[in-house]
Amino acid sequence: MSGNDGKTSRKLKLWEALALSLGLMGPTLAMGGNGQGLIDSVGKAIPLVFVFGLVGVALIAYGFIRLTRYYNHAGSAYALVGATVGPRAGFFSGFALLGTYVFFSICTLAALGAFANALLAALQHGANKPYQLPWIVPALAGALLSVYFSTRDTRTISKVLLLVEGIGIVFMIILTATIFAKGGAPTTHVDFSSFSLDGVGFQAVAAAVVAAFLSWAGFEGCATLGEETDDPKRNIPLALLGSVVLTGALFVIVMFAQTIGFGTDAAGLAAFKGSGNTLGALAETYLGRPVALILIFSAVLAAFGSHLSSVATASRLLFALSRDGFGPRILGALDSRHGQPRNAVWVVLAVTAIVDLIAYLTGRPNIGTGDLAIDAYFHFAIIGSVCLMVVYLMVEVGVTRLILSGQVAIPKWELVIPVLGMAVIVTALYFNLVGPFDPFAAPVLALGWCVLGLLVTLCAPSMVRSIGNRLAGELGAPSKS
Repeated sequence: MSGNDGKTSRKLKLWEALALSLGLMGPTLAMGGNGQGLIDSVGKAIPLVFVFGLVGVALIAYGFIRLTRYYNHAGSAYALVGATVGPRAGFFSGFALLGTYVFFSICTLAALGAFANALLAALQHGANKPYQLPWIVPALAGALLSVYFSTRDTRTISKVLLLVEGIGIVFMIILTATIFAKGGAPTTHVDFSSFSLDGVGFQAVAAAVVAAFLSWAGFEGCATLGEETDDPKRNIPLALLGSVVLTGALFVIVMFAQTIGFGTDAAGLAAFKGSGNTLGALAETYLGRPVALILIFSAVLAAFGSHLSSVATASRLLFALSRDGFGPRILGALDSRHGQPRNAVWVVLAVTAIVDLIAYLTGRPNIGTGDLAIDAYFHFAIIGSVCLMVVYLMVEVGVTRLILSGQVAIPKWELVIPVLGMAVIVTALYFNLVGPFDPFAAPVLALGWCVLGLLVTLCAPSMVRSIGNRLAGELGAPSKS
């Protein structure tokens, strides 16, 4: 049963755990807002970036799938790394992962503001200067709505997310098929050179892989439901695998369709970069206004759904850390009625709303897309993605140590998978940090958050030791199965 004892009840099914991961990834959000910020760095090679991203995510997914066969906990990577590498590494991973989903909560509200205005503009067809709301207005409205949904039963959230993403994915597939059937943009047609390094350097593509990771970020979100899911050692790994498989080919093909749909010449890439919602813009061109309105509305719902999932994941991490000794104990308590970490939810939502409000009032960040809401989305999303890649690196270290320990019956040849995953992560992080130093650049701010977590880890050894002892008691030793 659930209640203020800090224990969650097992009641979620496989599809509900999968729905949380899909909602957190937000396929409609990812495909409608993740390409614009890459145009300046990689041009038409965006589909190639996503191919590299898919390979990296598949290697990383292996680590989560392997580890969740033996360990399940509300803290996700916090517990997985703590159980395999040690309590200090576990706490550091949990701190980095908390930053990831707090920043994702922030960026998805900004995306909600951008997509709401794209919908508003589409409803004013033919207007030279369509009326636009300050993007913070729909963003804060979304935050208020989150207060209700995020304190409800997890099963309710899962149903909402599945419905939202189901609608968006269906129309994405229809749009993609139509673009291919019509041969892409009249000027450049179906241009397969977008899968090559033609005209762009490997360094630029490798650096852009972080943005591709952003699209898959959240596939591991269901791991935070390990304490709430039926048969978690079976269903959580299956949900992780399903979330990557279902979205892998989809993301690469849809991003390719969008690139050729706008056109791979200068004019097409400029239109791609300047779009407030690329799926909606292409739908109007290839399918007509009614379908465009449906797709943009789906993107609005997807942004909200991704925000809900981000809040759910961040609050569970904050709950798990506070329950185990980091932070006020009140944040480690559950609502007795719905079994939700309500106090942690309120803290996450308050931080999210304040940061978005500051971004709106200052007009920062401004990365040059021409839409300040998309700029804020992309900037904070990259911060979260870099934090997440650090966490992924720690998980790969964890599964490597588990294999080498001999505690479980995993063939030693499988070591090559996490080693390759670590190589992908380190390469992407390196190419994001080389060059002139900018203290406000997203990768630098992300590493700053991780350094803060490292300092806390090193300066509070007794707290970390206590957390480690509790984790050991909760998780126990893995079985040989």
